[in-house]
Amino acid sequence: MKRLLLLCCIIALSGCSWMKFWESDESDEVSLEPVKLESFDREVRIRKKWSNGGLSESNQVGSALKPAKSNAAIFAADNDGDVMAVALENGKRLWKTELDVSLSGGVGYGAGKVMVGSIKGELFVLSADSGALLWQTNLGTEVLAAPAGNGDIVVAQTQDGHLRAFDADSGEQLWQFQIDVPVLTVRGTSSPLVTDNLVAAGFSNGKVYGLSPVGGAVLWESRVAIPSGRTDLERVVDVDGELLLINDLLYAASYQGRITAISRGTGRNLWYQDSSSHNGPGYGLSQIYIAENDGTVRAFRATSGQPLWSNEQLGYRGLNQPTVVDGYLAVADQDGYLHLLSQTDGHFVGRTRVDGSGVSAPMLSDGDTLYVQDNDGSLTA
Repeated sequence: MKRLLLLCCIIALSGCSWMKFWESDESDEVSLEPVKLESFDREVRIRKKWSNGGLSESNQVGSALKPAKSNAAIFAADNDGDVMAVALENGKRLWKTELDVSLSGGVGYGAGKVMVGSIKGELFVLSADSGALLWQTNLGTEVLAAPAGNGDIVVAQTQDGHLRAFDADSGEQLWQFQIDVPVLTVRGTSSPLVTDNLVAAGFSNGKVYGLSPVGGAVLWESRVAIPSGRTDLERVVDVDGELLLINDLLYAASYQGRITAISRGTGRNLWYQDSSSHNGPGYGLSQIYIAENDGTVRAFRATSGQPLWSNEQLGYRGLNQPTVVDGYLAVADQDGYLHLLSQTDGHFVGRTRVDGSGVSAPMLSDGDTLYVQDNDGSLTA
């Protein structure tokens, strides 16, 4: 058991700059240091519009406590159980709810509801207007990704490979789906993607499943990555990053595997490229972007998967999910730097430091404004 826990910790930290690994028969220890940032001619000025420090520090894994937004508000949470809504326009706090639990998965938003999950497996659904608790239920094991909903159902995935759907108004469980979890997995799960006619979710077996929102019947399954190697550690291929739906194509990435485009109707894989990432992909300019575990940022043509460019100047800096804002590609790192890259060729066009605590959660874009939650709990536009 101690060996298993140690390996889990190694995998969970594999995106961090201070990860150590053993690469030879002599077990020579090699330390991976983050690449030093180099100066460049800045083409874009990044201006802070507002900041709100109303939350506590979050010791999260990957995208576990990501913010969400509606047309008027940003919703965010911290590990201490606080959930907060602030106005998009000026960052003014609209409400704050103290759940008095250790939150580990969130924030999801859909059809006027805010959804978060706890490390003890509790699912909470709040009113997006007031923060009032509408209902809660216990899923039995920890929630490490944001639940999602479409107004009719709320769907949550737990670390033990279960996906459960609940009536959005009453909290009654409607259906569940589960996989056999591999012996060794990354600590974390993918957040389900819920539309009116599809529930899609990535799992630790390297597959994405498409299910019917009504009844949970499996419509298709699609393999993102094929486990390979001699050890359980080498065979880990979790799909932990957010799924991305663009028109009729669903994009997914896996750890130690591939990035792929999937038909949302049939589950057929349209293209693959080798890649390893805990993060979900970003999209813009008809291109798919991924920040890999070694800090390489890569761009692919969205329709064919053709590699277009890569930027290797952010090596081992613990990057979060790429996000497009105002025509540029944004990515933040574990030291709190926000980098803007050209979507055309990946060169740097702008940089600023958001906060020294670092940025792990995915960012949100709203036209020419980027919303960032740093690891100290501050929200900044």
